[in-house]
Amino acid sequence: MEANLQRKRVFLLLVTWIWVPLAVFGGTGNNNTANATAPLFPSSSSRPRVVNIGALFTANSVIGKSAEPALVAAINDVNSDSTILSGSKLNLIFQDTNCSGFVGTVDALQLMEKEVVATIGPQSSGIAHVISHVMNELQVPLLSFATDPTLSALQYSYFLRTVPNDYFQMYAIADVVDYFGWKEVIAIFVDDDNGRNGISVLGDALAKKRAKLSYKAAFSPGASSSEIDDLLVSVNLMEARVYVVHVNPDTGLSIFSKAKNLGMMTGGYVWITTDWLPSFLDSSDSVNPETMDLIQGVVALRHHTPDSNMKKMFASRWKNIKDVETSGFNSYALYAYDTIWLLARALDLFFKDGGNVTFSNDPRLRDTNGSALHLSSMQVFDQGQKLFQILVGMNITGLTGQIQFDSEKNLVRPACDVLNIGGTGSRTVGYWSNYSGLSVVPPEVLYSKPPNTSTSTQHLYNVIWPGETVTRPRGWVFPHNGKPLRIAVPFRITFKEFVHKDKGPSGVKGYCIDVFEAAINLLPYPVPHVYILYGDGKRNPSFKNLVNDVLTDKYDAAVGDVTITTNRTRIVDFTQPYMESGLVVVAPIKEIKSSPWAFLKPFTLQMWSVTGIFFLFVGTVVWILEHRHNPEFRGPPRQQLVTVFWFSFSTMFFAHRENTMSTLGRLVLIFWLFVVLIINSSYTASLTSILTVQQLSSGIQGIDSLISSSDPIGVQDGSFAYNYLIEELGVSESRLRILKTEDEYVSALEKGPHGGGVAGIVDELPYVELFLSNNKCIFRTVGQEFTKGGWGFAFQRDSPLAVDLSTAILQLSENGELQRIHDKWLTNNGCSSQNNQADDTQLSLKSFWGLFLICAIACVLALTVFFCRVYCQFRRYDPEPEEPEISEPESARPSRRTLRSVSFKDLIDFVDRRESEIKEILKRKSSDNKRHQTQNSDGQPSSPV
Repeated sequence: MEANLQRKRVFLLLVTWIWVPLAVFGGTGNNNTANATAPLFPSSSSRPRVVNIGALFTANSVIGKSAEPALVAAINDVNSDSTILSGSKLNLIFQDTNCSGFVGTVDALQLMEKEVVATIGPQSSGIAHVISHVMNELQVPLLSFATDPTLSALQYSYFLRTVPNDYFQMYAIADVVDYFGWKEVIAIFVDDDNGRNGISVLGDALAKKRAKLSYKAAFSPGASSSEIDDLLVSVNLMEARVYVVHVNPDTGLSIFSKAKNLGMMTGGYVWITTDWLPSFLDSSDSVNPETMDLIQGVVALRHHTPDSNMKKMFASRWKNIKDVETSGFNSYALYAYDTIWLLARALDLFFKDGGNVTFSNDPRLRDTNGSALHLSSMQVFDQGQKLFQILVGMNITGLTGQIQFDSEKNLVRPACDVLNIGGTGSRTVGYWSNYSGLSVVPPEVLYSKPPNTSTSTQHLYNVIWPGETVTRPRGWVFPHNGKPLRIAVPFRITFKEFVHKDKGPSGVKGYCIDVFEAAINLLPYPVPHVYILYGDGKRNPSFKNLVNDVLTDKYDAAVGDVTITTNRTRIVDFTQPYMESGLVVVAPIKEIKSSPWAFLKPFTLQMWSVTGIFFLFVGTVVWILEHRHNPEFRGPPRQQLVTVFWFSFSTMFFAHRENTMSTLGRLVLIFWLFVVLIINSSYTASLTSILTVQQLSSGIQGIDSLISSSDPIGVQDGSFAYNYLIEELGVSESRLRILKTEDEYVSALEKGPHGGGVAGIVDELPYVELFLSNNKCIFRTVGQEFTKGGWGFAFQRDSPLAVDLSTAILQLSENGELQRIHDKWLTNNGCSSQNNQADDTQLSLKSFWGLFLICAIACVLALTVFFCRVYCQFRRYDPEPEEPEISEPESARPSRRTLRSVSFKDLIDFVDRRESEIKEILKRKSSDNKRHQTQNSDGQPSSPV
């Protein structure tokens, strides 16, 4: 605490050494007041007659020319309003800082002796940093117009920014860059506090969008024309073509003048400016056509102020305001006007709450001996803290919209207009706010809706870019510095068909090189490049190291058989895969001799069992349905049982000789014969395949069986499969054998795990296909491809070439050129994978259960109809003559069980009878019943027959 106090004393002492001589010999400097300096406030009154307010601006600047008249107008409006500050008047003391940090600081110190209750300004970030320390000591609120993001209310307890913070403006620019898909930006800025700190925030904002500042082109505040010219020449030699200009509005146009002369305002260039350009254009009476010609196609941001009646009324009276030099005004005039009203309303609340405007000497401004440090004229505002807290808590509506502060003392709801300069003026192509991002709808409309900053909702109207084109510029070109793209190519000693050293002009040749060259030729711009072999030519290089060297800028890109993996995509950018790839297992195989039981292999045991059961089931159903109609299904029980078995299995060959006579029996047989047809066809096809196709076998069935064993595993030298097996599949490193040549592949597989070789080789599919083709398919792949991936060209992070080449590769694939290059270098003689396990070739119930289900449903429905019909016939059928009802004693009632058993037997007999017999009996019984009813109606017995 004591150390901080000593530092403050030293700071004030140094300021005094500078200021006192100037005050003595130079007078008061530039000191313009709206009214004469007010006398000291009477201590006996809680509401002073006059309240002094300070203002620090550069009067002759673009911002000062708009801010000063607005401040005067606001003071006059407040003083003429009897509803506020009852009996007190505001007195504005305007101090011109003259665009000088030194003079501005001295002027600010002179202002402090005027017993001001608050200071508005300065617009300079450098002066604001210095004067904020003084304000802290004197407890005077500083309502700053400095937009430097590093000016923080956490550091300066009396600092309050009444204009938007540049922090939000830089994030708006980052959103615009991201919206158009650019990845590299060059910042051109003045090398002062405001410029450096603003661009630093821009770099952070771009990083969050996966973009970057590729270069910071800074120039001194007083840079000469030649220095700016040299700066633009240097940035024009670079790759990026997106420029963000963050300078002062008074000198910024000189940059565009030089850029125009250098041809940098033509097609392909992107220029984005901060609010300085709209501030200049809005405050000008009329812009020179030559000036407008310099900035055609520029995108600029402007502080957004919503349209309102208050704003229109202010604009209509602007020309009548005293000391106005121009017919137009910029947004700083609106913020200046609102700042006065904010302060006036805060003072009104301050006085109503019993606040007093009193000043006192600070003992800290005296040295340890008690002598004054020549700063006695600067006094502490006793209740400055109270006034500052009221200011922070204010919430009013002004010309700029809602005026309220967040926890960091910034204005809430910062927003920008996105302008496109064209013709003789500018047009609004959208808006930005930290609430909803980019939109074509004004922010005040979106505030009533839920916040939404997702990418799909970001939208701007079409922009006319430099060169009068609406086509989005690519945002980059190859630098005009004569340096070709450095492309690393793996120096392979195996599978040279993909890439190998060549004596031609390029130095390399192969499938990968042809694909890259074909893609490069499709780009709408030239890509100078040079191939550099990577490796010593004695063994395959490490692809992991190759990718890392691209990351460290040793190479610009890597072209070859580079596999796209998750870890690699975290450090470099890959193009669209031009070759599908995945890990497979290669193993030695042997031919399987044919088995005498091969005819059983087409079906699984379950399939055989269900098929046999259905043969018997369908035969039984057909027998039940045909037994009453068809004499071929009648006879002794033994004969009928033989008939059921014969009919069931003879349908397998469609050789059944029994005819079906019932409708239901024919219906069931139709469904069953269809099932049999499908089963026969499938069986024949499967058996044919088993007997005619060469059957091969391997001790390794795939990656799972290879890992579960303890046998050695072969891996190609330099392949990512080595680390993959160890890190992802948990294979012990001691089991892996690095194979450097194709001869070592063959030798290791022929020797086998017990002869010093390997049980299998794990490698990528393109290599394996070429290996099998070169060795006449004496080995085969076993199991399935257990990873999916591809080969791509690797570039440094955020390289725009990766995106353009991806589009070119897709075009090669669509027009067939990619396949033609493949056929030129890579032959495929059809080595099939080893996939001959019984479980894979046998037909299971899973393939046929639908057919069996349909057949079963048909059988059940047919039986249901049949038994319902039989039951109805049986109810009409009575095997015994009717007898008169005779009362029986109780002892005779148990005989009913016998009658029931006789009835069940009768039912069985009834079912066993021929259908024709049953129909005859029922017909005769029906005739008897009709005759009996006729006799009863006549009252006479019927005559005997």
